[in-house]
Amino acid sequence: MERSATQSSSRRRARPAAARALWYEAAGRAALRPARLARPEPDEARVATLWSALSRGTERLVFEGRVPAAEYGRMRAPLQEGQFPFPVKYGYCAVGRVEAGPDEWLGRTVFALHPHQDRFVAPVSLLAPVPENVPARRATLAANMETALNALWDSGAAPGERIAVVGAGVVGLLVAWLAARLPGAEVTVVDLVADRARVAAAFGARFALPEQAADVTAEADVVFHTSAHGAGLATALSLGGLEATVVEMSWFGAGEVGAPLGEAFHSRRLKLISSQVGHVSPGRRPRWGHARRLAKALDLLADPSLDALIDAEVAFDDLPQALPRILSSRAGGLATVARY
Repeated sequence: MERSATQSSSRRRARPAAARALWYEAAGRAALRPARLARPEPDEARVATLWSALSRGTERLVFEGRVPAAEYGRMRAPLQEGQFPFPVKYGYCAVGRVEAGPDEWLGRTVFALHPHQDRFVAPVSLLAPVPENVPARRATLAANMETALNALWDSGAAPGERIAVVGAGVVGLLVAWLAARLPGAEVTVVDLVADRARVAAAFGARFALPEQAADVTAEADVVFHTSAHGAGLATALSLGGLEATVVEMSWFGAGEVGAPLGEAFHSRRLKLISSQVGHVSPGRRPRWGHARRLAKALDLLADPSLDALIDAEVAFDDLPQALPRILSSRAGGLATVARY
């Protein structure tokens, strides 16, 4: 009798519900569309979204229709609907509360690689519990933190090293935050926006404008480039010392960028490598599956200083009208989150 009552209660909680989702419909145009949610299967849960974050770099490329055709498959988000270039329901930084599904998940706050949608059904295997000491709003940074963590692994950065980060966006600043926690590391953030010096200092790093960078962090052991601009890549290459590693984290989509491989690139024997969160560095790949990486990224978000990375909010209802401003190449600020 007890089991039957539990199952009956679960069925009542799991009645179908209506939802709305953000769709990128054409270059520069998005809209909210209705979505019908089925009852969760035994291994699924229905989540009421609290916050979702916009990835300025990746979602700008999606919004502008600049995802290369050769990358359509690799760019596909786990719970995406539609096809590139348009129409497509895209996004991967959602945090919400489980309102239907297995009893052990009910009421839990979770992170999911799900597009912007006010309610959604997902396999519980794709949900990551948010630690109690991490607010739901800050948990939207989990995918960015995972990217930064993987880049640090790719770089081989070690305690005591001189480390430069060119590009003080969200991912760049998260890399700086992680690197500054290496004992004895000297970390410098380089960016055109002088106001980012305040965040860099709060994260334990120095700050330099590009024209000052060579004086502040010359002969760096490791350089990360995250600015998504050719000039930033040139600055990154200029800062590497003899046999230094330069980690390219920017993704340019269908665009092209000139890599200045003349001057001292060869005489310094610089190593230019890419870092992509979908492929973990080989030395960790056997042990660090996606669930473990995401759980660690969420744990790392317990530091309240990381709230400085979220400097704008927009209501979910207003998201289609706000996207041209938020995703403009001239947009300032750091992370913008949608409030549900």
